[in-house]
Amino acid sequence: MIAGLISDTHIPESAPSLPDEIYDSFKGVDLILHAGDIHVLKVIDWLGNIAPVMAARGNGDYPTRDNINRPGIPNDPRVKHSQIIHLEGFKVGLIHAFPLPSEVFWRTPDELVAMHFDGEVDIIVCGDTHEAKIDLSPRLLIINPGSPTLPNQTKGLGTIGFLEINRGNASPSLLQLTY
Repeated sequence: MIAGLISDTHIPESAPSLPDEIYDSFKGVDLILHAGDIHVLKVIDWLGNIAPVMAARGNGDYPTRDNINRPGIPNDPRVKHSQIIHLEGFKVGLIHAFPLPSEVFWRTPDELVAMHFDGEVDIIVCGDTHEAKIDLSPRLLIINPGSPTLPNQTKGLGTIGFLEINRGNASPSLLQLTY
């Protein structure tokens, strides 16, 4: 099982559409997890042409009156504030913003999980920072695929990620998109 991981697409704010390389890179994945800041629901539809999509609602996915590029994501069963997805024996938590345990040292990873999810998780897929990162703290794998369109808050091609689950092992990876 291979899940494609993506976050912070910011369409149409960052670009009119997703970079073509995303479609090529995600070809053959079983599922796509979008960790929020989608801005328009058609992004989920475009990705849905590749594989089923589940998404987290980001802070930029609520309507704003003064930014036409952020009309807000309407209610959709594919998009939730946070959710736990069961993938081949792993509980994967999908959320937009999740701090690394080293960033909030006064909280344990278990406390952080309890604050954001209705149950235990083994893996967290998150976004928000636009910085691609894989963090393995004790008993918790955290994957932030970064942003394919606004990497590190700058325009240009960024990153996406993958989560491969095979025979009880979960292997994350990141991919730098190129022209």
